[in-house]
Amino acid sequence: MLERIQNSRNVLGLIFMMPAALLLLLFLTYPLGLGVWLGFTDTKIGRGGQWIGLENYIFLLGDSVTQLALFNTMFYTTVASVLKFFLGLWLALLLNKNLRFKSFFRAVILLPYIVPTALSAIAFWWIFDSQFSIISWALVKMGWIDGYIDFLGSPWNARFSTLAANVWRGVPFVAITLLAGLQTISPSYYEASAIDGATPWQQFWHVTLPLLTPIIAVTMTFSVLFTFTDFQLIYVLTRGGPLNATHLMATLSFQRAISGGALGEGAAIAIAMVPFLLAAILFSYFGLQRRTWQQGGSDK
Repeated sequence: MLERIQNSRNVLGLIFMMPAALLLLLFLTYPLGLGVWLGFTDTKIGRGGQWIGLENYIFLLGDSVTQLALFNTMFYTTVASVLKFFLGLWLALLLNKNLRFKSFFRAVILLPYIVPTALSAIAFWWIFDSQFSIISWALVKMGWIDGYIDFLGSPWNARFSTLAANVWRGVPFVAITLLAGLQTISPSYYEASAIDGATPWQQFWHVTLPLLTPIIAVTMTFSVLFTFTDFQLIYVLTRGGPLNATHLMATLSFQRAISGGALGEGAAIAIAMVPFLLAAILFSYFGLQRRTWQQGGSDK
């Protein structure tokens, strides 16, 4: 019996997969299932809840703070993802050229990404401080402004400040991943297109971009997911303020569930994020990964 198991690839495969499956079941499936259940109850910290059906979700549909958090999340995710893509692609193309000390620059560009998020947020908290901001100090010294800018004290200033922090932290991931994709493109494609008289822009549009599309799809999917569920950066910088102007769905869920004690309501906000995350994944799978685009063709 034991010898038969040892000679069976299927049985051995299942045995080797069981530890990972148990970990996923314990740390992923169970919390997700518990969150879904709590979203349909009125559970509070220290008190068991009862089944209330869709009441939490109906309340959230009419809740102005939740609506604002949804707007903030969509705005934050869209603008940050677009900026990270274009800046990351530009850096990847730059680092792919034959530059001096390019290995050094490739290592340095990763620093914003490998620094702990909380530490980065604290650094930006000082940079954007209303009294000690280095940006305001420099602008005042150059005579461009008369007084210090309240970066985190007004709604739109705070939104753009958190965006800048997120883009600074996320660009390295996009740049290094796209650079890895650029390294897989054979130089023969560029040599053949140059012989045909293609300009650098035509080479980028008809050679680089189609061949890089699968990497772009995966990279931007992860970038959107990470940005949409951002928590640490916002929580350390603004705690959702001022006037809930920087609250994202993740931070609002934490505030309602942990700080406010309404576990059911907080869980409902968190579960409400799932359709948007699935939409991002489906867009990547069905949109960005079309074989015709990857091969430089057209849809039929």
